[in-house]
Amino acid sequence: MKNLTLRQLRYFEALARHGHFGRAAAACSISQPALSVQIRDLEADLGAPLFERGARQVRLTALGEACLSRAVDILRAVDEFDDLARAAQGDLVGRLRLGVIPTVAPYLLPALFAELNRNNAGLDLHVRETLTPRLLVELHEGKIDAAILALPVGETGLHEVALFDESFVFVRPEADADAPVPDGEALKKMRLLLLEEGHCFRDQALSFCKLSSATPRDGLDGSSLTTLVQMVGAGLGVTLIPEMAVPVETPAARVSIARFAEPQPTRTIGMVWRNSSPLSEQFRHFSETVRTAAMAERLSPN
Repeated sequence: MKNLTLRQLRYFEALARHGHFGRAAAACSISQPALSVQIRDLEADLGAPLFERGARQVRLTALGEACLSRAVDILRAVDEFDDLARAAQGDLVGRLRLGVIPTVAPYLLPALFAELNRNNAGLDLHVRETLTPRLLVELHEGKIDAAILALPVGETGLHEVALFDESFVFVRPEADADAPVPDGEALKKMRLLLLEEGHCFRDQALSFCKLSSATPRDGLDGSSLTTLVQMVGAGLGVTLIPEMAVPVETPAARVSIARFAEPQPTRTIGMVWRNSSPLSEQFRHFSETVRTAAMAERLSPN
């Protein structure tokens, strides 16, 4: 294996992740033939195929499965060499790959970018918006450096810092504005519109109503808070949204906003990163920047 290169490992990991030569080549910013050559050379050095080639996609062989986790570990360790050099500079500069869940990203990021423009000109922020399970996988694999999501995560190998707490608010059609605000028990009897499976905010809303994800429901599921609010405005039901989403999602919809009685349903938003990261101290300082941006958006700091 004296001919093994980091480039081959990166191409191997990309092809395993995308399952398609064309998409993997595009992700690596090279041509498909060049990627194919590198994979063939790697397989020739190993003396066995890493992929099963199909007409539309490729799949890992048993050897490929066994090699993938090792390749991911190697690539993550190499990336941390660069992080060690950045940590020695003191301040967090250069590229930061930040994951953010969809029920936070549209509402916090504008204030965060404004704060960074004022105080962190040397930081090149790359944002990845996706669901919590995917963010955690990518964090462990080293594809992102840190993530902003709902706490607690409770996974080994990750450090968690709470940023702020926020309440959920009740969204109902404008015509029902004068009706009493229901509690969690009363919501069980209403047509509750929720985000689709996979969103942690869905699970938090169900928890407030003391319902499980497996409970049969006649409500409709949406892919975004925008969709949920618009469905409420159309009279299809009621929903819960985080307080930070109210100024963005509700002005153009025919809905009424109300607060629940105490104790209100809430969530804690925090930042997580790998315990092994050489940039842990820099991430702590960055988390304070995120908290400052949240306060600028009139959120309640934790």
